[in-house]
Amino acid sequence: MKVYVPGLLTSYTQGVNSIELPAGGSASTLETLLAELDRRYPGIRFRIVDEQDRIRRHIRIFVEARQVHALSVPVPGNGEVMIVGALSGG
Repeated sequence: MKVYVPGLLTSYTQGVNSIELPAGGSASTLETLLAELDRRYPGIRFRIVDEQDRIRRHIRIFVEARQVHALSVPVPGNGEVMIVGALSGG
């Protein structure tokens, strides 16, 4: 599984913006995928998910090019997950 991380979070991933997770690993849902990312890169999950276990307002997550809103969404073992930081400003 390939996970794409936005530039605003690469300070947590030592500058890496594309992470390969083994197919058939422990990441079967978005929740377990984020737990695995946090195990590898401590602190990254808190930047993506708030204290109520909801995806933060300024973050968008796409599983297989489809935007998802729940951590319970299944993720395919050989698919792609893209984490995007929403743009804002004036």
